[in-house]
Amino acid sequence: MSRDAGAGASGRPLRTALGVALAVLAVAVTIAAVLRATPWPSVLLIRRVFEKGARDTLAEMAPYVPEVPFTVHRDVAYGDAAFTTAFDVFATKAQPGERRPAVVWIHGGAWISGSKADVEPYLKMLAADGYVTVGLDYTIAPEAVYPVAVAQLNRALGYLVEHAAEFGVDPTRIVLAGDSAGAQLASQLAILVTNPEYARLVGIVPALDPSQLAGVILHCGLYDLQAMTSATGVVGWGFKTALWAYTGHRNWSETPAGATMSTIDFVTADLPPVFVSGGNGDGLTHLQSVPLAERMRAAGVDVTALFWPPDHEPALPHEYQFHLGFDQAHDALDRTREFLGRVTAAETILARATPPGTTE
Repeated sequence: MSRDAGAGASGRPLRTALGVALAVLAVAVTIAAVLRATPWPSVLLIRRVFEKGARDTLAEMAPYVPEVPFTVHRDVAYGDAAFTTAFDVFATKAQPGERRPAVVWIHGGAWISGSKADVEPYLKMLAADGYVTVGLDYTIAPEAVYPVAVAQLNRALGYLVEHAAEFGVDPTRIVLAGDSAGAQLASQLAILVTNPEYARLVGIVPALDPSQLAGVILHCGLYDLQAMTSATGVVGWGFKTALWAYTGHRNWSETPAGATMSTIDFVTADLPPVFVSGGNGDGLTHLQSVPLAERMRAAGVDVTALFWPPDHEPALPHEYQFHLGFDQAHDALDRTREFLGRVTAAETILARATPPGTTE
């Protein structure tokens, strides 16, 4: 064998290994470039994790749904068929012409995942208490970016009021509710309804009159986006990715969306009574929910807060209120029922509608 032939034989494995290494490097560089250019790959990963959690939570809530007959309206289309704009309605049997308070719930999922189906068991529990409960869907991100979801949900409220008789809803007793990102959206709609300057800033005409909004329920939400800019670790990465997808801007904190989503900055005394809660094992509670409750109280809002000490055992996770294996989740449900009973009572509505010093 010649020296040239030997060199060629020994060089081929070296060239092959180098080629594989360069190919791997090229793929890594391409992936890194894609991840810098778009949130889509990360969003799809986060969605899979959230969807698994939602299925587990549904199974956990299912045994607690009362075994009573419900009147159900599913997939009521309230907007453009090109988007995910539908809601479900649950109620127990009513008398002809009866109108009941409505609890309108916005699901969570970091604005990039989730469905009205995720909260169906909880809505049925509340419907069994005599409320008409409504689970809203909206177009998640990145399929649509801010403020599309807010405009859609506002439209849903308008549709519900227009069709109140069909669903047995009292349009003067509507309670907005939400969990996680849904709580942020619920808080935004409530401020949209009660703060005219904010409505002009966002550019959306409220579908509700302030007198129609009886209360607001906020579980485990985000209300101060600037406080999230310093978040680190997997949780920080997840929220920053979600906000990039939802706002359409990687530097979301520097945009009008980042400002107007921070509802803590637009609180006024005109808000109706608000119930705020979060678990002590949820990092968002003392970063988001507690400061919001304090800001609302300072503004003169009627606030019912349910929190636990940081060292409480067991540590209550994000969305603890749906994990009914915890006694504290039942505490939250009981307090929610008490809150709903108080804010939707006929005498409460009359008192809010009658200015001090006047008589009927």
